[in-house]
Amino acid sequence: MTAHAIPTQSGSRATALLRLIAYSTLGLVMFFLPVEIAGKSTILFDHAATWLATQQRPLAVAFVLALMVWGAASPFIKGTWRASATSTVFSLLKVLGLVLALMYLSGTGPAVLFQKDMLPFLFDKLALTVGLIVPLGAMALAFLVGFGLLELVGVLMQPIMRPIWRTPGHSAIDAVASFVGSYSVGLLITNRVYLEGKYTAREAAIIATGFSTVSAAFMIIVAKTLNLMGAWNFYFWSTFVIAFAVTAITAWLPPISRMDNSGGVSDSLPAGRTRWQAAWDAGLAQAQGSPALWRVLRDNLRDGVAMASAVVPTILAVGLIGLLLARYTPVFDLLGLLLVPFVWVAGLADPMVTSKALASGLAEMFLPAIQLKGADPVVRYVAAVVSVSSVLFFSGSIPCVLATRIPLSLRQMVAIWFVRTVLSLLMAAAIGHLALAQGWIA
Repeated sequence: MTAHAIPTQSGSRATALLRLIAYSTLGLVMFFLPVEIAGKSTILFDHAATWLATQQRPLAVAFVLALMVWGAASPFIKGTWRASATSTVFSLLKVLGLVLALMYLSGTGPAVLFQKDMLPFLFDKLALTVGLIVPLGAMALAFLVGFGLLELVGVLMQPIMRPIWRTPGHSAIDAVASFVGSYSVGLLITNRVYLEGKYTAREAAIIATGFSTVSAAFMIIVAKTLNLMGAWNFYFWSTFVIAFAVTAITAWLPPISRMDNSGGVSDSLPAGRTRWQAAWDAGLAQAQGSPALWRVLRDNLRDGVAMASAVVPTILAVGLIGLLLARYTPVFDLLGLLLVPFVWVAGLADPMVTSKALASGLAEMFLPAIQLKGADPVVRYVAAVVSVSSVLFFSGSIPCVLATRIPLSLRQMVAIWFVRTVLSLLMAAAIGHLALAQGWIA
């Protein structure tokens, strides 16, 4: 009996090792290896989303429209629109988003809505992209976090992540995937790990508001708009460092520092095991106990479709409101007044204009780039960094967070946005002045 049990366990461990290595490698390739196709270098499922959006546009539009119909209808079918005032407002915004999509696709409505930086930009560049990337990224996510890599890296990264960012080691995978991939996919990872009990509420909030920023691919669009592609490597890596440094600070400040931190995973190593041994044990245990691949793919696709349906109609509605407010009202002038002292201390040109533009990033992260594309080099660099490092904005990441189970309120997210924006602009300005003096930007 003992002789029979040993090969069974050995075979099971060997199979787990094969699953861990094969599936995790595939996940790393899909999330982190840029591949150049038709002159565009980005990760694989972004290529897939781009191909669908361009080569199969009728199919892509029909799919995203179906997501929006379900997203607008489900709060009223399920009765969740009555859960809170915030739920009611966002439920109505989803209906508005669906109406706007139908207006755009049918070509009916006021001419102002059809200017290239209004509905065309919001639908084609944001709603369509998010509606495709989130479900595709959700399936790719199965390989990255479902078969032991998250647990293995978590044990190894614990001594770094915990003292600096107050998060467990496995959040390193989440953080990098969020920054390199997409805030929507990053939040999908965070929500899944939080619901599995591997993050506390505070840890999930730190990651959701600190790492889940726009994708590296979208950073290219920002850099092109602000004429910074000549300094792409400097811009990308300095933004990466600034965003993570700001997160390390905000993790110790209210409102995040006051959030519930009960639960989560233990930091202690098993008795008699080194960190490497404990890491492999954790990874193999997850790979051995995980369901069949098709089940993981099915569950992740379901979660991705649910998140996309909640976010895509909101992107259109909130994005358009933000764009209209920025162009035709003094709302962001008033919000920008809060940033004027910091912009002045940072030594940036035209403090009022710069402050208003940076404040508009709360509505849509791309707005500062549009408004400051003719500014001096340091202001353009600061706008490019702050657009990414502030993380939270109403046309995308905030509705994404609200679509998860992470216990962050709208008021908390606005407060976090302000703190991140101030810290980001001060850091970016200091680096920007140095970069200009050294000739790194021009």
